[in-house]
Parts: sequence; structure tokens; C-alpha cells
Amino acid sequence: MPGLPSTQRGAATSRRILDAAAEEFARHGIAGARIERIISTARTNKAQVYGYFGNKEGLFDAVVADCVDQSTAALPFDADDLPGWAVRLYDENLHRPNLVRLIAWIQLERRPAGRWFDSSQHEHKIAAIAQAQAAGRLRPGDPFDLLTLVIAMANAWSPTSSVYTATEADDPAEHERRRTLLHDFVARAVTSTP
Repeated sequence: MPGLPSTQRGAATSRRILDAAAEEFARHGIAGARIERIISTARTNKAQVYGYFGNKEGLFDAVVADCVDQSTAALPFDADDLPGWAVRLYDENLHRPNLVRLIAWIQLERRPAGRWFDSSQHEHKIAAIAQAQAAGRLRPGDPFDLLTLVIAMANAWSPTSSVYTATEADDPAEHERRRTLLHDFVARAVTSTP
């Protein structure tokens, strides 16, 4: 990445740019996003955007990395509690839906097939699942596939759902019903089979 800010003021500007760009890219994708709207929302200028992030593609990559980092920090992973992790991911999608939207744009505009992410982003999760499988606590199978299924179940009501997108405005009782159902389904799916 080009010149990351070294001052507190520069860090605040960078943060405003990342936040504004996350909203812009989540709404419009890479091709549809406009740097002019980002700089207006972030109260900055093109020189700073390009100085910190290089170009529009670099800014998009930085936004995705930032959203992944925020999500990872908010969702500590425990292979022995995949049902609980799935429920926390459901809640994360309600509170911060941009990451799911950004992933959808990556799939639409960059990588229509295969993994959308660098494998290092999930490496520790895959290794933890493999260890739990080796100890007999999780069902056998490809650890990546197991993680993929758990994420898919947690994203069933996300902005990329083909059936229903949940929001924080939904009835709290509906959220609780979905959390319970999700927890139960993931628990049954990942439990070691005799």
C-alpha cells in the first residue's frame, strides 16, 4: 500500500476515507463507486486518497481488508463452538452488512469462481477445525468445506441471501428464532458422527 498515514490527523483522515469508501463500494461495487462521492463524504481530497491507497482498486482492497479485520476482531473463532460462532456471524451481518456486500461485489466484478479471499484469511480457522476433527470433536471431512457450510448457514439471512435479507429493524423475536434455529442446525451439521 502506498503511504500510510503516520500522524494522528492522517490516521483520522484515512479512517474517514475507509469508512466512506466502504459505504460507496458496498452500494455501487468497484465499477460503480465514485471517488468524488468518497472524498466528499470523507471531507478530504483526491491527493490524500491516492497518496494513502494508490488508486481506486487499492482503496477497494484496503476497504475489504479493513472490514475483514473488523469482523475477525469482533468474532473470535472457536472450532469447539461453531454453532455459537455462526450465531455471532449472523449478528455481525446485522450490525455491519457491508462486508457481505463487498464479498458479493468481489464475486461479481473480480472472481466469479473459486475462493474470493486469500487462504491466509481463514488459515487459522481451517487448522483449528482440522485439530478438532483429529480429536473427534467435529465430523470428518475437508475442514475448508465444513467452514464454508457454517458460513453459508450463518449468511442465510445476509444481504446476499436469495430469499430474505434480515436487518436490525426486524422483530427481535424473529432474530431470536433465527439464532436458535441456526445454532441447532450448525450443531447437528458439525457434530462428530458415530
